[in-house]
Amino acid sequence: MSRVFELDHVIVKHYLGILRNRDTDTAQFREALDNLGLFLAIEMTKGLATYPIAVETPLMTTRSEEIRERIAIVPVLRAGLALVDPFRKLLPDVSVLHLGMYRDEETAKPVAYYNKLESAPVVDSAIIVDPMLATGGSAISAVAALKSVGIERISVGCVIAAPEGIKTLNQKYDDVTVTACSIDDGLNDMNYIVPGLGDAGDRYFGTV
Repeated sequence: MSRVFELDHVIVKHYLGILRNRDTDTAQFREALDNLGLFLAIEMTKGLATYPIAVETPLMTTRSEEIRERIAIVPVLRAGLALVDPFRKLLPDVSVLHLGMYRDEETAKPVAYYNKLESAPVVDSAIIVDPMLATGGSAISAVAALKSVGIERISVGCVIAAPEGIKTLNQKYDDVTVTACSIDDGLNDMNYIVPGLGDAGDRYFGTV
């Protein structure tokens, strides 16, 4: 069974085009990324565990379902923060656990600088969010950090993914699901995703 999913929706493709365009300004970029984040959130939460409940409609009693799974959203700072709000809108009580990493430009490897998972609430599963999955290094570090505190059911959500990063992550953790709005062509010689969309964090937060 495949653990890699690429969204296939005309609206997703529309907003991806806006993100990729180098002439897109900060406000347009933020709106497009927020909208794509909502598509990711809907897709990645469709399998959450529920329990049956009875609901009184104006006409009768009917059966319904209520989410029972305790879930955490884990943005990889800084860019991952851009994908948190869509999940919070769908799941107002969701826990948000932060992991801070930056990319060493010489080695292209992640350098961790923030982790308070030891004091995090108990959850059943976690969704790591980061707009870009390039080499897979940050995702692997994030998964390792979550597993170290006992969280075993983990998935990764991103806007753009490189095949190399997906492969590297799945070779290390074959139990982790990856959902992306687009799986791009690959990495260039500087380990940037092509065609890509540039630096998602800089463009979203207006620090280009």
